[in-house]
Amino acid sequence: MITKRKRLLVSLLLTIVTSAFLMACSSGAKLPRLASDAVIVAFGDSLTFGTGATLAESYPAILERLVGRRVVNSGVPGEVTGQGLSRLPEVLEREKPALMILCHGGNDMLRRLDQRQTANNLRAMTRLARERGVAVVIIAVPSPGLSLSPPLFYRETAAEMRLPIEEKALPMVLSDGSLKSDYIHPNAAGYRRLAESIVALLKKSGAVE
Repeated sequence: MITKRKRLLVSLLLTIVTSAFLMACSSGAKLPRLASDAVIVAFGDSLTFGTGATLAESYPAILERLVGRRVVNSGVPGEVTGQGLSRLPEVLEREKPALMILCHGGNDMLRRLDQRQTANNLRAMTRLARERGVAVVIIAVPSPGLSLSPPLFYRETAAEMRLPIEEKALPMVLSDGSLKSDYIHPNAAGYRRLAESIVALLKKSGAVE
C-alpha cells in the first residue's frame, strides 16, 4: 500500500527530475551574433518599462549602454500577456529588431489568470518574432508570494522553443530589500542587476562578445 508520504516523495522526485531536464534543454540554447547596428526590443510590462526608477535607470536603458546596441523599451505597465500578444506585431514591424527580450506574465499572475493561457501567449509571441527572423530571449518572472519562484511554464516554454532563459535574476532582486522599490518592482540598483544578468546570458548564448 502506497502511503501519502510516499506519494508526496514520488511527486517531489518527478518534479525535480522534470525541472532538471527542462533546464538542460534550455541552458544550451544559442543565438545568432548581433551586428553592431542591430536593434533589440525589450518587450513586456512594468518590469520592462522601469516602474520604480527613472527611464534612464530601466533595464533596457542600462542594457543599451552595456552592449552598445540600440535597445527599444517596449514595456507597458499593467499589461497582461494577451494584450502584449495583440500589441507585438506592430512593434516588430516598426522597430525591425534582430532580438526580442521577452519579460511578461507578472500581471497575469497578479490577476490570477489561467497559467496555461499565459504560457500559450508567450509561445505565440515567440512564434510571431521568429516568423520575422527575430531571435528571442525569455526572462522568467517570479510568482507573487514568499517563495518568489517563477512558475514552471517559463522553463517549459524555453525548453520547448529552445530559448535562452534568465530565471534567477528577478527572484534574486525581489528578495533583496535594497534592490527593490516595492514588493514587485526593482529600484535603479535592481534594474542594473537585471541588465547585467541579461548581458551575461547574451554572452553565454553567443549574441555578444
